[in-house]
Amino acid sequence: MNMKKPLIFVVDDDHDVLEIHEVVLTSGGYAVRTFDDPEKAIAAMSAARPDLIVTDLMMGHLDSGFSLARALKSDPATSGIPVILVTAVAARPGFDFRPKSEADLAAMAVNAYFDKPADHDALLAKVRELLGAATPAGGAS
Repeated sequence: MNMKKPLIFVVDDDHDVLEIHEVVLTSGGYAVRTFDDPEKAIAAMSAARPDLIVTDLMMGHLDSGFSLARALKSDPATSGIPVILVTAVAARPGFDFRPKSEADLAAMAVNAYFDKPADHDALLAKVRELLGAATPAGGAS
């Protein structure tokens, strides 16, 4: 039985982070496409709809990741795509980006949050949880 691997879009302006997440997620059995700009990721959705998105927060603008998540959640065609925010900007003077509750996650329009660098096992576990699968076909456990 040949099951299609879930497709994950990774969006980050740091190419090292893109590469690390691609290796981690691919080794977990997922198909991965990387983007260094949120607009490129949104444009690519016309050809391939991702099953999940992992995004940075700050890419060009302080709230690029939030803007991407809000755009996805406000469009009925993409509102069901889970979004994981992974950022090194945990707290800045006057701002605290860390969600403290499910309500905070909902207000951020994301399904999960990780500080950079994200623990690889924890990230894979959250991806599996959000996609509703223990391990994709061909993935490592």
